[in-house]
Amino acid sequence: MSDQVREGILLGLGHPLLDIIVTVDQSLLDKYGLNANGSVRANDTHEGLYRELMADYRCQYIAGGSVQNSLRTAQWMLNKPNCMTFMGAIGDDQFGRIMTECISAQGVNFVSLVDSTTGTGTSACLISGKNRSLVAYLGASQNIRIAHLHRNYSYVEKATIFYTSGYHLGIDPESIMFLAKHAHDYQGKMFCLNLSAPYVSQKLYKPLLDVFPYVDILFGNESEVQAFAELNGWQTTDMKTMIRLTADMECRRKSGRTVVITQGKDSVLVAKTDCPDVKEFVVKEVDESLIVDTIGAGDAFVGGFFAQLVRNRELEVCVESGIYAAQQVIQHIGCQFPTDMLFQGNNMKLNS
Repeated sequence: MSDQVREGILLGLGHPLLDIIVTVDQSLLDKYGLNANGSVRANDTHEGLYRELMADYRCQYIAGGSVQNSLRTAQWMLNKPNCMTFMGAIGDDQFGRIMTECISAQGVNFVSLVDSTTGTGTSACLISGKNRSLVAYLGASQNIRIAHLHRNYSYVEKATIFYTSGYHLGIDPESIMFLAKHAHDYQGKMFCLNLSAPYVSQKLYKPLLDVFPYVDILFGNESEVQAFAELNGWQTTDMKTMIRLTADMECRRKSGRTVVITQGKDSVLVAKTDCPDVKEFVVKEVDESLIVDTIGAGDAFVGGFFAQLVRNRELEVCVESGIYAAQQVIQHIGCQFPTDMLFQGNNMKLNS
């Protein structure tokens, strides 16, 4: 392990959600008005669902949420405790305690804000045959604020890489801007952001554009880049052109910005400021019979990328590591990993 990989090298800020994975039958879905393949925000209709799951079903618990998934992935690949620090809000309840146990057991340093007024955020994943119905309750995950960063500033000082999601721009833009400016105030630090979903560009465009000049590395997928291009009024549907234009937007860092875009099973595209060529990294195909769940693939890719970035590995190795991590996760329900981590790096095929 490289000497550069030390405790607290990367700090993530996001929404912690406890994933509750349960195998159910149609009657439970009907009881709560759920589709076998659907995704909804919890409302009054779902009151009692979580209590019933815990009382009558065998539940599997995973510390989830986009940023937390990425940090867990990086921690799994590094296999050195507390390299990743995660900040988020949970409730003072059983789900909060379960989440803390889960993420701590995986070696992530969870610096949580415990909110006694709101329940821990959860995401029920109801498996019925090959179908999956998701019921999300954001709860306390929405309640973290900048005061938590000030109270725990030593973790900010220690970190050299900061990462958050576009989702968080709708909750706590002040904290995000605080981390972004901190990263640019100190040599050798960087700020990374994920576009997260098309609605971030469509609905949260003001805080997104405010923080964008501070973004050193931007992650996203093809639909998210399309939404970002529409926000900026770019009259193109060519993916490489959109990514290059994104990389060339105003950046406060003299070295510019790197944009890393995944496209599912298609190539990963990478653009850098003032570089006309967009690099294309081929994704090795995974046998369809091995694919179980693709939802956490993007989170895992980012985590795999970070696992090599903190070691100062080359871009090609970071991308290869991200692809490896994503392809491991899609062979499991939820963002989970095999026992053995076999990545060594640098067999990536690059298309010019």
